[in-house]
Amino acid sequence: MSDSAVSPENLQHTTPEQAAEKAAVLIESLPWLQRFRDQIIVVKYGGNAMVSEELQDAFAQDIAYLRFVGVKPVVVHGGGPQISQMLDRLSIPSEFKGGYRVTSTEAMSVVRMVLTGQVNPQLVARINAYGPFAAGLSGEDAGLFHGRRRGVVIDGTEHDLGAVGDVVAVDPQPVLDQLAAGRIPVVSSIAPDLDNPGHSLNVNADAAAAALAIALDATKLVVLTDVPGLYADWPNRDSLVSHLTADELRAMLPRLESGMIPKMQACLDAVDGGVDTAAIIDGRQPHSVLVEIFTEQGIGTEVVAG
Repeated sequence: MSDSAVSPENLQHTTPEQAAEKAAVLIESLPWLQRFRDQIIVVKYGGNAMVSEELQDAFAQDIAYLRFVGVKPVVVHGGGPQISQMLDRLSIPSEFKGGYRVTSTEAMSVVRMVLTGQVNPQLVARINAYGPFAAGLSGEDAGLFHGRRRGVVIDGTEHDLGAVGDVVAVDPQPVLDQLAAGRIPVVSSIAPDLDNPGHSLNVNADAAAAALAIALDATKLVVLTDVPGLYADWPNRDSLVSHLTADELRAMLPRLESGMIPKMQACLDAVDGGVDTAAIIDGRQPHSVLVEIFTEQGIGTEVVAG
C-alpha cells in the first residue's frame, strides 16, 4: 500500500463506547419498527419545514427511510408561503379572514398551479433522490377528495372566503393503489367543489390529512408545525404538553391560540375517526419525523383516544 493511501480518515475507528451508543439508538427503534411495519402513517408537511433546503432534504430522507423499513408513509402537503410569494409576484391581492386565505377565482388558479404544479413535483423529486418511490397526486385525482365551500364566522358574522372549502368525503382508492404498488403517495390539498362541478377548492391541508388518515385506517397522523408542540399555557415555555387524551384536548381547544387550532382540531378529528395516535411535531428540527415515530419519548405533542 502506498503512503498516500494511509490518511487520517483511514486511521479513525469507532470506539467501543461510540459503537454501544449507536447500537442503543438502533435497538430503541425495534419495538416501533415492529409496531409500524406494514402500517399506514399519514404525514402532513408544510410551513417552515418547507423553507430551507436542509430541512427539505432531511424530510425527504425521513420519508424514504420509513418506506425502506416497511412502513407505508403517505404525505399530504400545503404550501402557504409559496402561494403568498406567487400571488405577490403576480400582484394579486391576498387577504386573510379568521386565519383563512380569501381565495378568488383568480387566486384559486394560482393556488392550484403552486400546489399541484410546483410544490408537489419538487417534493416528489426530493424523496425520489433517495429511492424511486414517490408519486404525486392531487385531491382532484380520481375522486380522492370531495369538497364543499365554507365561510368563517368572525364576531358572530359569517364571512365568505371564496373558493375555500372543507373535505367532506374521501375515496382512498387512488392512494391505496399507489401503496399497493410500493409507492409513496404525495398529495396536494386541492379538492373538487361538489356543488359547482368543474371548479376546485383550496382546502386546509391539516384537515385534509386528518380526513385521509381516517379513510385509510391509518395507524398514526403526524402534523409538522413551527413550534415544539402544544402549550397548555402559552407563552409559558414550561407548559409544553407531551401527551394528552382526546377529551383533554377537546376541553383545551377553545382556549388555544388561533394558529394552533386547525392543527389540533385535525389531530382530534383523526383520533375521533379511529386513528390510533396523532401528533404535532416541530418541523424546524431535522429528522423530527423519525424521532417522533421511532423513539420512546418522541417529540412534540401526541393525542390518543383515551
